[in-house]
Amino acid sequence: AFNPYYAIHLLVTNQLAFLILGGVFLCTTGAEALYSDLGHCGRNNIRISWIFVKLTLILNYLGQGVWILQNSGTYIPGAKMNPFFQIVPGHFQVPMVILATMAAVIASQALISGSFTLIAEAVRLNLWPKIRIVYPSVSKGQLYVPSINWMLWIGCCGIVLLFQKAERMDAAYGLSITIAMLMTTILVSFYLRSKRFPKYLIATFFFTYVIIEGTFLISNLTKFLHGGWVTVMIGSLLFTIMWSWFVARKIKNRFVKYVEIEDYYQILTELSSDESVPKYSSQLVYLTSANFKTEIESKIIYSIIQKEPKRADVYWLVHVDVMDEPYTLDYKVEFLIPGKLIRIDFRLGFRIEQRVNLLYRKVVEELVKNGEIDITSQYTSLNKHK
Repeated sequence: AFNPYYAIHLLVTNQLAFLILGGVFLCTTGAEALYSDLGHCGRNNIRISWIFVKLTLILNYLGQGVWILQNSGTYIPGAKMNPFFQIVPGHFQVPMVILATMAAVIASQALISGSFTLIAEAVRLNLWPKIRIVYPSVSKGQLYVPSINWMLWIGCCGIVLLFQKAERMDAAYGLSITIAMLMTTILVSFYLRSKRFPKYLIATFFFTYVIIEGTFLISNLTKFLHGGWVTVMIGSLLFTIMWSWFVARKIKNRFVKYVEIEDYYQILTELSSDESVPKYSSQLVYLTSANFKTEIESKIIYSIIQKEPKRADVYWLVHVDVMDEPYTLDYKVEFLIPGKLIRIDFRLGFRIEQRVNLLYRKVVEELVKNGEIDITSQYTSLNKHK
């Protein structure tokens, strides 16, 4: 089975050899499934386990190859035409079925976990709508996305009902893996370019893998009408969602303008003390995305001053930063205008639930306890009944 003569002879002499490459490519999918768990298992664990995975894959495929060569020209009923189980002794058939089922479950979990990671990263990069993400452990790489889990369940049920038999899924699966590997090659090339690797090394890497993967891609495209269209349809749907969200965010950010908050200190102070303006609230809180305490969104200023003058005893600006550590819970208070304009910057770990209203209340209680602010009602009629 190690002898490459048979494979080369088949490719040279068989007119349909090019189409066979689409099926042969499925042998490489073990590597793709393995590195998809990189963020959950760690780089060293993947490297060490790959030694055993590659060895067992080679032995398995060599064994199947030997069995096929030994039985060439022999009629075998379609129900028994499964080299993997044919090379297993009869008394090991049941344990092997159990082992294969367990392997399928593990591979499915790798797909699910990988989907969670990709969606979470897409959310962080503003390529996917904001959704709820749950972190069951202190590791940021281990996460659970309920909405994506439901989408995967619905999608799996739909695929099973559509294809009904596993062998009918080869085209869709092979095409999706080929496209994924080709995209990985392109992205790695861009990464190497950003790290200023020599151009000849990048070109060598790029063209070597693109030629190999492109050949398999063209071979798999012949199966487009036999199930490959499902891959293209799902990929196009995901791309449309991501592209639409990305463009929408760009349009939205185009209208977000930051201004120097110091320019409005005086007018905010005067507005807070102007009794001719009806009091809108005693404590008026705004969430701000400005990373610097010297800036504020122009729309907040517009809301306070221009749209409808909002007089308040104290104006609060609240900003939240999510940290890579799981349980970070810090805050910093800046008195921009003492007693009138206060900014709170929260630094929250990714496992801390972002219930800003409760966190804000806790900070205010702490400031009152320390005597840094006074939130006593300014209404005389209410104060005398306390």
